Amino acid sequence: MEGVGDLSFLVTVTGQDRPGIAARIFEALSAVDLLTPVEAESPVAPFPLTVLDVGQVRVHGRLLLTIELGVSGVPSGAGQHAAAAQVGRSLERALITALDGTRRAPEGQHGTATGEDLTVSVTLSSALEEGSADAPRNQRHLVTVLAPELDARALEAVFRTIARQGGNVERIVRLARYPVVSYELAVAGADPRELRRTLGAEAARLSIDVAVQRDGLHRRSKHLIVLDADSTLLRGEVIDMLAQKAGRAPHVAALTEAAMAGTIDFGEALEKRLACLAGLDAAVLSEVAGSLVLAPGARTLVRTLKRLGYVTAVVSGGFSQVIASVVSDLGIDHMAANTLEVVDGRLTGRLVGDVVDRPGKAVALERFARQAHVPLAQTIAVGDGANDMDMLALAGLGIAFNAKPVVREAADTALSVPYLDAILFILGISREEIEAADREHDH
Repeated sequence: MEGVGDLSFLVTVTGQDRPGIAARIFEALSAVDLLTPVEAESPVAPFPLTVLDVGQVRVHGRLLLTIELGVSGVPSGAGQHAAAAQVGRSLERALITALDGTRRAPEGQHGTATGEDLTVSVTLSSALEEGSADAPRNQRHLVTVLAPELDARALEAVFRTIARQGGNVERIVRLARYPVVSYELAVAGADPRELRRTLGAEAARLSIDVAVQRDGLHRRSKHLIVLDADSTLLRGEVIDMLAQKAGRAPHVAALTEAAMAGTIDFGEALEKRLACLAGLDAAVLSEVAGSLVLAPGARTLVRTLKRLGYVTAVVSGGFSQVIASVVSDLGIDHMAANTLEVVDGRLTGRLVGDVVDRPGKAVALERFARQAHVPLAQTIAVGDGANDMDMLALAGLGIAFNAKPVVREAADTALSVPYLDAILFILGISREEIEAADREHDH
């Protein structure tokens, strides 16, 4: 005895985009009459039609619209093929009629209608089974690809690597065309650790940046972003600038380089560098503060994130007397930095208060997250040196920005471009959204 089953059809519309196409399609689908081919012999109700999924992409005025339709109650067994063909023809007729100027395709192109600027295809997808729809969200990951230029060779390597890890790219969104090119790929089915490892190797080989992170609602939740100051938010190292004023620049710069590369303990290096500043007139602190230069894109990054409701913070092994004005100017919410001791108008070469070193940065991140009521999983840390590694490891997303190799290897992802606002693309914020927010604010 034959029973009934469910079928899935895929409707694909391609061609020149214009207003109203989707409206006409869904109007037609809402009224389509999907009767069984044996209706003359025994009256039956139309097969129920359900919209299972919809996706649309528009590229340079060209439209790609796909609709997955579920049709239930279709006879199974020997009668299923005839029933499926009847349903397909009914869908095709309805859509051809709905889209003005569209005609049937030539003989031999069954299930396709074409017109001067549109092509409509109706194909039997598969028998519907529970769980056959998109993979669960907790199995999806977002792959962000970013570089000054992305050619076919680089994209081929990215897609090949994803496929070799068993991943399927379900969605591609362009995030930016300048100052870098960036795409976000939604990937299902791949192990995130292996995907991150293999894509990281390809990224290093091709000199591009690739980030892998889980997809989910957490992206829309309240976040805290913590930025290192020296060589991240700012160009250069403040302590090196002070050493220049003290005439000890080469010696201090060498110690800074060793500390950032992790070849010397940060605390030891800091103590030796501070000693070189002893006796320096405290007036130079204001001079250096006035000469600070922000990293390209720093204002855009902070401005955009604050408009989106992010809590912002700077955690620095540098000095509060120098960077406080920049933090205030940018409207950053929190700051943790070292404070230089000043006696009789001169630096003593010592600090006062708690020391913000490698462990201290992680402690500050945790404190700011607690104050802002943001879970650590929804924190982002950005830094370049070895003293940032504890902070990067603690954060939900650790980003190495133009960092030393030891830091790049330890971070969740790394950026090698000089633009700090490229972080926005890793967070899924497009250049168009950034510019739209700026225009809205200006008005």
